[in-house]
Amino acid sequence: MPERSVPVLVYDGDCAFCTSSVNFLTRYVRPRCTVTPWQFADLDALGTTRERAGHEVLWISPLGAVHGGAQAVAKLLLSAGGGWAWLGGLLTLPPVRWIAHGVYRAVAANRTRLPGGSPACALPTDRRPGPGPGPGVRSAP
Repeated sequence: MPERSVPVLVYDGDCAFCTSSVNFLTRYVRPRCTVTPWQFADLDALGTTRERAGHEVLWISPLGAVHGGAQAVAKLLLSAGGGWAWLGGLLTLPPVRWIAHGVYRAVAANRTRLPGGSPACALPTDRRPGPGPGPGVRSAP
């Protein structure tokens, strides 16, 4: 697996709630990473699968470590620095880590009901509309 110079945040580009959340984070939190929807990412090169990427947001370190769900959010916050890094660090500590995991799972399970959620979010990853994985990673606009 090739080493990257910056981490990669992989999210569900078919989910309007996920896309809105990532747009908010990139605009206001400003993590130091490349952002890409899994539908356009080379998941094999990133060391993950379509099933995992469709299940949770992923943070892939430059060395290839894959963190998912609440811990991906924690890594994103840590990369932003400042007060965000403090919050990200807090999310890595038990029992906050366990609570964050539960909250992330609850949000992920109900994202079709949240503002911006879409019916595509409720479909299994292999039945979602849109393109399949593309040849490479690209930054989101």
